[in-house]
Amino acid sequence: MKKFYLPVAIGALILAFWLKPEVQEIAAGVAIFLFGMLMLEDGFKLFGGGLLESVLQRATGSVPRSLVFGIVSTTLLQSSSLVSVITISFLSAGLISLVGGIGVIFGANIGTTTGAWLVAGFGLKVNIAAFAMPMIALSIILVFQKSKALRGIGYALAGLGFLFLGIHHMKVGFEDFRDQIDLTRFALAGVLGLFVYTAFGTIATVIMQSSHATMVLVITALAAGQVTYDNALALAIGANIGTTITAILGSLSANYQGKRLALAHLIFNMITAAVALIFIAPIREVVDWTSASVGIPAGDFALKLAVFHTIFNVLGVALMLPLLRYLVRFIERRITEPVPDVSRPHFLNEAVDEFPQTLESALRKEVFHLYENASELILHGLNLHRHEVCASDSIADTVRQSRRATDIDIEERYEHRVKTLYAAIVDYASRAGSRRYDPEITDRIYSLRDVASNAVQAVKSVKHLRKNILRYTTRPQGTVTEIYDGLRTEIARIVFQINKLSETGADDRSALWLEQERAQIEEDAKSTTHRIDKLIRAGELNTTAATSFLNDAGYAYGAMRALIDAARTYFVERDSAMAEVERLLSLDEEELSAVASVPGAPARSTAGHATPVAAFEDD
Repeated sequence: MKKFYLPVAIGALILAFWLKPEVQEIAAGVAIFLFGMLMLEDGFKLFGGGLLESVLQRATGSVPRSLVFGIVSTTLLQSSSLVSVITISFLSAGLISLVGGIGVIFGANIGTTTGAWLVAGFGLKVNIAAFAMPMIALSIILVFQKSKALRGIGYALAGLGFLFLGIHHMKVGFEDFRDQIDLTRFALAGVLGLFVYTAFGTIATVIMQSSHATMVLVITALAAGQVTYDNALALAIGANIGTTITAILGSLSANYQGKRLALAHLIFNMITAAVALIFIAPIREVVDWTSASVGIPAGDFALKLAVFHTIFNVLGVALMLPLLRYLVRFIERRITEPVPDVSRPHFLNEAVDEFPQTLESALRKEVFHLYENASELILHGLNLHRHEVCASDSIADTVRQSRRATDIDIEERYEHRVKTLYAAIVDYASRAGSRRYDPEITDRIYSLRDVASNAVQAVKSVKHLRKNILRYTTRPQGTVTEIYDGLRTEIARIVFQINKLSETGADDRSALWLEQERAQIEEDAKSTTHRIDKLIRAGELNTTAATSFLNDAGYAYGAMRALIDAARTYFVERDSAMAEVERLLSLDEEELSAVASVPGAPARSTAGHATPVAAFEDD
């Protein structure tokens, strides 16, 4: 079906231009208007610097705040579509709740009515083309500036100029069209007219993907006398139904939460439209009374249409707000949360890819998802279980009691639970690098990619350990079992500490233990050969086992370094204030060994946790 859409649309336009040249001005006006909306959106993205996204995240803590945000943001942007797409993106990234997202959609429906007031109250009564030309001329100067803010202002200014110019051409086009043909002869009265023109309004909005553009088209046609007032009311109702197409299309690439929001949007707009159609007569009386109260002439149908558009949208929100809790329950039953598949990305999808803030947040969550898979695989590779390690009072005792080999194919688990997620993370991080994001955001995204890389490297190191872990630790074999248990204990203890770090509030996190741990790792790594020599000379270790251990110790210390680096970057360096303190306290590579050997330096974490091969040193 999609492959025929473009040629059919182009063919229909060409045919219309050939049969009625006057259609060209109206079509060009619609095109210029839509182009202006796109430029306004692009300008805001540049100029806003993530402002809308940041405010959205803070403004959805309650339904009233969500509602106000939806109204204000849509009024400023003149695009409920952009607000809907951003909301779906944030919901998919897990940054806002479903209730908060629905509140924004409710508010956006009210906010979109301001466009009708702008056109009916200003655009049709003033020669707005006179404002459009200088705005477009000034904008081109700003668009070519290096400053992102200036370029954003330039795009926004050009967008407003094209919006005004599009409205002007639609107005002129309908006035010229009136001299050639009277479209009012196609008017339909009564119930039939309501349903037919509601369908027309829906189809027009689906095609243009903008209820705002449809309303401008309807208002200009109404002002030119090319559509009756009754049919214009039906077209406005249809535009509200059709605007849900943007949210539906945006949800196709979103997760289940994004799909829930799109369904809520559809249900809300359908119920609002149904109420408006059923009670069209009393609503029209309310419109007439309201219009007369505020001084709108009885014959100014364009402004009365704006009043109607506002009243029926506000009425829809007033009806649905008390039912919000039931709406959420219904949606959650219809679109259930899928059983998590740990082998697939949970947070990365096309819906979060549009905005840097949502991409960064989703990437952060996906990296932690990767780390959880990686840490579980690391412990399984050491014949340990994460739930036992994380609940343990003594890691060393837990390790000594874990002699049964875990029944896993570590290579297969790595391919399906780690490598696939890592590939998705690298893909999304690379995509961010190809876009003109703020350098600080891009740097943080690349840092998250490095965290994922460290987690993968740790898994690869344990894969190398796996063979001799099975060989020497599934049954007690004296010293060789004890020194391998020491490696298992240290890796498990780092996983244990990182788990504690993840459960600690950001304000209470410290990187000091990470630096102490890294220093001790380097000290142990440098002294390993000397310690193993002592064990060989004492006859406690044969050369075959010693050689294997020295190789495996290198892999083990590599895994420990990777886990420590990942934890430092993920949990500590993200916070700029904390990072500044930690930079003053952290150690560089040349100081690591020195600190570890200073008398009175902090000992390694908790009592009862063994240090690799240290237990076999001479007193």
